Amino acid sequence: MTRATTVRAVLAAAVLLVSVFITLTMSPRLGLDLQGGTRMVLQARGTATVEADRETTDRTLEILRQRVDSLGVAEPALTRSGEDRIIVELPDVQDPRQAAEVLGRTAQLTFHAVEGPEEGGPDPDATPGPDAAPDPERLTLPDEQGRPLTLGPARLSGAGVEDATASFDAQRGAGWSVSLDFRKDAGRDWTRLTGEAACHPAGDERRRVAIVLDEMVISSPQVDPSVGCRAGLPSGATRITGSFSADEARDLALLIKGGALPVPVEIVEQRTVGPTLGAAAIEASAQAALIGAAATALFVTLVYRLFGALAAVALGAYGVVSYAALVVLGVTLTLPGLAGFVLAIGMAVDANVLVFERAREECAAQPKRSLRSALTTGFRKAWSAVADSNATTLIAAALLFFLGSGPVRGFGVTLAIGVAASMFSALVIARALTEIAANSRFVSDYRGVNGIARPGSVRAWLARKDPQLFRKPVRWLVVAAALVAVAVAGIVVRGVDLGVEFTGGRLVEYSTGRPVDVETARDAIAGAGFGDAEVTTAGDGDLSVRTGKLDNDGEQALRAALAAEGGEATKVRDELIGPSLGDELRRNALIALGVAVLVQLAYLAARFRWTFAMATVGAMAHDVILVVGAFAWLGRPVDGIFLAALLTVIGYSVNDSVVVFDRVRELWAADRKSPVATVARRAVLQTVPRTVNTGMGALFILAALAVLGGDSLADFALALLIGICVGTWSSVFTAVPGALVLERTAKAPPPVPGKGQGKGRNKGPVRGRGGTDRRDPLDNGARV
Repeated sequence: MTRATTVRAVLAAAVLLVSVFITLTMSPRLGLDLQGGTRMVLQARGTATVEADRETTDRTLEILRQRVDSLGVAEPALTRSGEDRIIVELPDVQDPRQAAEVLGRTAQLTFHAVEGPEEGGPDPDATPGPDAAPDPERLTLPDEQGRPLTLGPARLSGAGVEDATASFDAQRGAGWSVSLDFRKDAGRDWTRLTGEAACHPAGDERRRVAIVLDEMVISSPQVDPSVGCRAGLPSGATRITGSFSADEARDLALLIKGGALPVPVEIVEQRTVGPTLGAAAIEASAQAALIGAAATALFVTLVYRLFGALAAVALGAYGVVSYAALVVLGVTLTLPGLAGFVLAIGMAVDANVLVFERAREECAAQPKRSLRSALTTGFRKAWSAVADSNATTLIAAALLFFLGSGPVRGFGVTLAIGVAASMFSALVIARALTEIAANSRFVSDYRGVNGIARPGSVRAWLARKDPQLFRKPVRWLVVAAALVAVAVAGIVVRGVDLGVEFTGGRLVEYSTGRPVDVETARDAIAGAGFGDAEVTTAGDGDLSVRTGKLDNDGEQALRAALAAEGGEATKVRDELIGPSLGDELRRNALIALGVAVLVQLAYLAARFRWTFAMATVGAMAHDVILVVGAFAWLGRPVDGIFLAALLTVIGYSVNDSVVVFDRVRELWAADRKSPVATVARRAVLQTVPRTVNTGMGALFILAALAVLGGDSLADFALALLIGICVGTWSSVFTAVPGALVLERTAKAPPPVPGKGQGKGRNKGPVRGRGGTDRRDPLDNGARV
């Protein structure tokens, strides 16, 4: 065993031991869509005097944090997003009405002198005089019992409140009360205000002080008779007493302490997921991962024998390493992120397949060559394709993270971690295992055991048939154009069913105690005043209701209407998207797709000829249109998770095309006199086994997700199933013909061999630095 193999084996063992320890001792952070709870996005709105910038939004966030903490929610999370948005996550909160009510109180908290009860009332028959304009500084508002009070101008604001706490006085039997503490200047204003009120007799309405929030009197206590006129109450000795319950006292303290928001906020997004849905998604994803991984491992073992079995072991190690990385980095695992983790298992065999297929080619070219030498050359020659294909997938993951929203960003993170872990699994763990096995005399002597010493059945069949694929490449482009026309027809005729995430509105999914058919549910909901609601089935007999504008009270009425028909109605999922946010998300989705095309084009143009880059991007656009068109014909919704699948399809499509064009570049550089069509045909025939074998690994996982994942993951898996099949086709029959047509007008000469590219069959020594001959480390230098 060489020193390099020893280093890889020790490194792999160390990383695996640490990963196993992390897996057994630490738990992942689950997003709300997996553990259940409510997620809100608040938009700060500027006023005529205050701008909703980063500073004011941060101050607003701290006040909201105090409000949320007092709700008793376990481990709430509040973070600023961008300049003027606040994300609030409340685990285990299934009814968001209380939280929305508390968070939505956005007006300035003010303290007023009570000038007395409202004298009489407005006369509807009276004609107002020219000077009858209302005093803007005086308010007439109902008190806690509904009696109208006339209030004077605001004497101080909630910004002067330093603290407000609820406490229970058991010694004097006073019950629950709220203690107030003001800042220095505000404390003097409070003493002055209560001192003026104390000048009126006990029981007089004018002896009261009104605390107003959102143009609503939340408390109007009388100043105690023991307080003398003009003496007032000092800041630290102020207590509001009354017949408060514990909850009423805490809520009052909360509103007084956290009532002064620098800027108003509006709920632009609200999502609620029941705990059963998240638990079912985790269980389904785990089953899909086990079944898909087992099928992938069995397939790789059947194709590559012993080395395939070692790659399957490395695949299991990949799962442990990537999971440990997610946990130790503190990544929040969301439902799309969980799907990305499962999908990455199927894609992790890509690098191993590339290496094994190159090693097979080396063994076929030089049958007497040692197994270890062929394997080493396979790793070296496959590096360029492995690096390029993983780079395109990382680009897609980065776009998902920076341009996605909410849980979709989690998919980008898990996909990127999966790519890094798969590289380590293939280039360190799998390489160490296969190199150790290649040193065995038994494995080397029995060529049918190792799996790479003989060509595969697909490669042998293609070699016998030698199909002339690209004699008339335009024909393949006509087929591609026809498929695009069918997809566009679906988009135009059937239309794209944009999800509530892109249109705005509310989507609520209910599970009822008794089965309720759609027509009965639609009639019940229409009878409750929601005639424009769309009702469909979802999951195992659940009902999905989609409406335009629907507040939390309306949702309660809607649920009650369903409960009257089907017994208890349990909310499984709830998504509310404001119209402005829906427009923004729809615009960002289009921007994400545009940026994906441009970034991939720039990368490909830097790595390949412009003809190859343009052909690859054309095939990528072809794949995107076909996937969208398929969803239009099937009537499936297009939402944020679909966007994540579409960007993944882009990365996968480019990945396949990169492998093909990398081989075209290598073969053309080695044989510059051959026509490019001949070179392309040879390259396609050599890379088809890799394309098919890699695609099968991902298809096993996706098929398991589509069958077991339920409604939450079925559309995601379906989009990727279609995308992978279409991408596999287009990388051969759209990208390559497109490049051949473009090459007819290209004036650039054939590529020259570059660093890291193979030179034919490597009959001569490799040139090292300074032009000296650098011998293969497995070559002893002997020649006959």
